[in-house]
Amino acid sequence: MDQILLLQLLQDSPTAFIILTALLGLVVGSFLNVVIHRLPLMMEREWREQLLESNGETAPADAEPPLGLVSPRSRCPHCGHGIRWYENIPVLSWLWLRGRCSSCQAAIGLRYPLVELATAGFSAVVAWHFGYGGEAAAALLLTWALIALSMIDFDHQLLPDAITLPFLWLGLVLSLFPLFADSRSAIIGAAAGYLALWGIYHLFRLLTGKEGMGYGDFKLLALLGAWMGWQALPVIVILSSMVGAVVGVAMILLLGRDRQLPIPFGPYLAAAGWIALLWGSEISGAYLRWVGL
Repeated sequence: MDQILLLQLLQDSPTAFIILTALLGLVVGSFLNVVIHRLPLMMEREWREQLLESNGETAPADAEPPLGLVSPRSRCPHCGHGIRWYENIPVLSWLWLRGRCSSCQAAIGLRYPLVELATAGFSAVVAWHFGYGGEAAAALLLTWALIALSMIDFDHQLLPDAITLPFLWLGLVLSLFPLFADSRSAIIGAAAGYLALWGIYHLFRLLTGKEGMGYGDFKLLALLGAWMGWQALPVIVILSSMVGAVVGVAMILLLGRDRQLPIPFGPYLAAAGWIALLWGSEISGAYLRWVGL
């Protein structure tokens, strides 16, 4: 009965739905911090194990203990102090601890609460835009996945298949209902998204002899095409290219970044995809009116 009353409240009160979704976003943001930190380490360990197996070798007896997204529990990377539950409350614990480990006083990065706050903020926007219902639930899942992918790509120039491929398939499954795109548009969107960047990649390599992006970018655009259909791809590509170019030039001119260092494209694709998910139709309509069509 209490659950029914809560669902009725969320359905009848947009404000309550937005607030509860933001609070849920804080909790999910805390988990995303774990995913962002651990998933690349898990992949690196798997690659090392595969390399050993291909060479006919076995892992040493003193190999590192198993690492997953849920276990072992979080510890301070400096002193190994196990993080207690009350030290892991999103944002509040960081403020209470003044951004330092309670055991060794080593600094805890500001990025952890920022990821939690960003996840809460983006989640609230999704709740406000879609309102209570299936579209909001699906859009929240995609939002959280895009945050994790963006941060991992920013840190490691890597877009893990463990996130992109399941969400690509989820987008195709959702098109059966459909929520954001019909099945025909989603299938064409997934194929066109992958092949568009694949073609640009090989053309760029043919002309310059360099690799301009990675295969993870192809899969990410395919994911976005599966969720929103092929109609959203031009908006996503144009937005991501414009933002990427502006940020890249700014980093070179203002921060003195080496021109030869690669700039991950995944965060710009993810940001453009999220914007297109919420306002893609409005952006396309405004552009067509601007050009007089």
